[in-house]
Amino acid sequence: MFTEWRRRRAAQRVKPGDGRALKRFRWWQLLFRALFYLRLTDDAGRQTVYAVDVRHWQNQSSGEVKAHLYLDGRRHAESRLPAAFPVRGGTVEVRMSAFGLKRCHYVTADGAEYQLVPDPDSAEGRRARLDRAHPALSRWIGFVSVIVLVIALALLISQLIEQLTQVPVVSQHIGTFTSPIHLPAWLNITMGVGTLVASTERALRLRYSRLLDGGAG
Repeated sequence: MFTEWRRRRAAQRVKPGDGRALKRFRWWQLLFRALFYLRLTDDAGRQTVYAVDVRHWQNQSSGEVKAHLYLDGRRHAESRLPAAFPVRGGTVEVRMSAFGLKRCHYVTADGAEYQLVPDPDSAEGRRARLDRAHPALSRWIGFVSVIVLVIALALLISQLIEQLTQVPVVSQHIGTFTSPIHLPAWLNITMGVGTLVASTERALRLRYSRLLDGGAG
């Protein structure tokens, strides 16, 4: 029920596009642009190509991030994120985390979900190409990303508990807790950078966990 309400609310933010042509992906846009495609074929064999274009870092200066939906190369609609674009046979849902897109999926009328295909020149497309060309290496990178985020989460929880038990009202009832791990400043900075890299790597694969990636964000 909540999911349907969220989709209806997102659909209300959709506005018509201006028909502008879709610009191809450029290498210097790797850090602030995501571009995904959806190809649908009707019963007569005619193919329709949708494209979702998100300039996420670029748009954050105005306080909001927009997604643009293109139909056969022309801007068909736009919406603030999170977005839910009505398309033939279902809806394209687009949502973002602090590190990139966490969802860009085609949801059919019967509830089936399919992730859109990233542009091969985009950061997401390059990560997908690595996964196809070197699956073992790709799995290892994904595993390391999870381990880094788990360690960062454990350290964060430990520090929060220590700070919480320093409050007099809390310490009187349950005592105090001293974290067994206190990292030097340089290692804290290293962990911060590692967390950023790990979360970004997961965002390139549209992997998102509220516990891991939400805590990191």
